[in-house]
Amino acid sequence: MKIKRYLKSEFLRGQSVFLWGPRNSGKSTYLRDNFPDSIYYDLLKTDTFLLFLKEPSRLREEILQLPVEVLKHPIIIDEIQKVPLLLSEVHWLIENHKPCHFILCGSSARKLKSTGVHLLAGRAFKHHFYPFVYPEIENFDLLTALTHGLLPTAYFSAQSRRFLKAYIEDYLIEEIQKESLVRNLAGFSRFLDAIALSHGELTNYVNIARDCGVDSKTVKEYYEILVDTLVAYRLDPFNKLGKRDIITATPKFYLFDVGVAGFLMKRTIHSLKGKEAGAAFEHWILTELVAYRGLNDLDFSISYWRTKSDLEVDFILGEGHTAIEVKISSQINKSDLRGLAAFIEEHNPKQAFCVSLTPRTRKLTLPNGAVIIDIPWQIFIQKLWNKEIIL
Repeated sequence: MKIKRYLKSEFLRGQSVFLWGPRNSGKSTYLRDNFPDSIYYDLLKTDTFLLFLKEPSRLREEILQLPVEVLKHPIIIDEIQKVPLLLSEVHWLIENHKPCHFILCGSSARKLKSTGVHLLAGRAFKHHFYPFVYPEIENFDLLTALTHGLLPTAYFSAQSRRFLKAYIEDYLIEEIQKESLVRNLAGFSRFLDAIALSHGELTNYVNIARDCGVDSKTVKEYYEILVDTLVAYRLDPFNKLGKRDIITATPKFYLFDVGVAGFLMKRTIHSLKGKEAGAAFEHWILTELVAYRGLNDLDFSISYWRTKSDLEVDFILGEGHTAIEVKISSQINKSDLRGLAAFIEEHNPKQAFCVSLTPRTRKLTLPNGAVIIDIPWQIFIQKLWNKEIIL
């Protein structure tokens, strides 16, 4: 099934760009579909990888002989992080061989940075690619999204768990180790098992370190690797002070895809109810917020708010202008929204939502005067992608 992706190909035309995204999110398919006339170098191919690893100057030699008509189209280099020295050749070509321009595609800039190679000193814009998002899928099914995840192969597969198992074993463990990002492969593998217990929760580095047999400094580094390779999102606490004693230093981490997280957590969801479905629902809403921000080139922060007395709001956008609580229930009581009510009382956001399974939108006024919009998830997501949520 061919899916029209949300990223506009016009963003990638005429200007050199980096296109970063997790492995198997559909970057290569997107580029081949939208730039069929481009010269395409795929560094996942062993012969291409070895050729340029041995002789990166060959890229310059090949491109210098291309006719001007060909150079009107971007030159695509897929998995650019595998041969960092190619960036020096790319830089030279951008500077000295007009109208040459590139789409440099990859799953992580971490290796490029670690080898001391600069990222073209601002000569290439950055764009991000994501697994499927809501507006890309006709007849979107929430239960399928929460169980299969949104990686293209997984969402439409009847054997999504087999794919997710291979993805974790072949990419999250082996490929990250091949890129020399992890030295202790056994410790990293145990770390992936351990984070399943704290996914989306306050992160206790010491406890996780004990569970996977490494020190807490190494655990922090492992989390940084996941974030840098676009496999995880870090949420820091909203730390604008008010009257209540709040958590200000402990982050939460979410994996980039709800299906990948569910497989690691050995989660089984049969219906849209219960604690596990609720955690997956919250996670999916976050992935939509992150993708919306990235695909529209916005820079608002996403954080969480929690007091030391356990009042909590799932997501705070920007400087506190929007507060979002996520509940997998069709019956929302005012008593379920004590965290939102407390946040409103402290910070007076412009809007506060409870995203739920409610059949219709309704306006709730709580005893302290806080106003919360209880909104069906479908309407909330449609408003998000219609640019009606982020003020």
